[in-house]
Amino acid sequence: MNRTLVNEYEAIKDALVSINETYEMIRLESDEDLLALYEEEYLSLATIFEAFEIKVLLSDKYDNNNAIIEIHPGAGGTESHDFAAMLYRMYTRYIERKDFKIEVMDYLAGEEAGIKSVVFKVSGPLAYGYFKSEKGVHRLVRISPFDGSGRRHTSFAAVSVTPEISNVELEIPDSDIIMETHRATGAGGQHINKTDSAVRLIHKPTGITAGSQSGRSQHANRDEAMALLKARVLLMMEEAHIAELDKITGVKSAIEWGSQIRSYVLHPYTLVKDTRTNYEEGNAEKVLDGELDNFIYRYLSMGEK
Repeated sequence: MNRTLVNEYEAIKDALVSINETYEMIRLESDEDLLALYEEEYLSLATIFEAFEIKVLLSDKYDNNNAIIEIHPGAGGTESHDFAAMLYRMYTRYIERKDFKIEVMDYLAGEEAGIKSVVFKVSGPLAYGYFKSEKGVHRLVRISPFDGSGRRHTSFAAVSVTPEISNVELEIPDSDIIMETHRATGAGGQHINKTDSAVRLIHKPTGITAGSQSGRSQHANRDEAMALLKARVLLMMEEAHIAELDKITGVKSAIEWGSQIRSYVLHPYTLVKDTRTNYEEGNAEKVLDGELDNFIYRYLSMGEK
């Protein structure tokens, strides 16, 4: 535990002593001024403790880093492309609520609606810590607006979340990389560059990919994509190391890349349920409008187990 957390812990202990003293005074002599003081101390302590708890929960290795988020629709054509766009909108609304910044690194629009893929960077204090709970497969059940028969459809989208890691000390030979280029596009599919400046890199040994189109040149986009690729390969290596330790110690760690994490049901009822924590919200519209704090808090509270 770092010194800042220790100091805050000591401050909470002192505040708790003070509030207990006020309570004992109220027991001996009921007084409106004492009651007002007690309420003020209680509310202050609750606020301090909540902030302290979040800092403790978000104290893992990369939690304070920026986050790189990637959304890919599953099988299902236009319906799944639209679901991917719904998730993208949900995250942009959450980013606004947190006063984070967003930068679109790569964007590929769907042919009829939605998006085929999107990669964006979220910058702000503890950005990765907040967003790491979102990695995995998301599931949507609804009456599809693209089905003239009004049938119910189930669609999926995969979300990956990677911390932005600066100056990764990892050498990847050029022979291990396939580079693809294409024209950068914006939301709605419009071209935002007349040259093939957008870059997508594929790491042949692992199949890990990374792309960027936010730079002004192909060279700049390759550098940004390479930094992301190295971060992803590094994380994969760290996870492999943890898995090897699991075999030695017999203790299973929580590595849940690619697992289904949340269902969004819009018909015949509305419900959003996290399959890891069993936390659910009946107001699906509120969740899809970016109110994710309760889901994220419960995920962090369970210690990613």
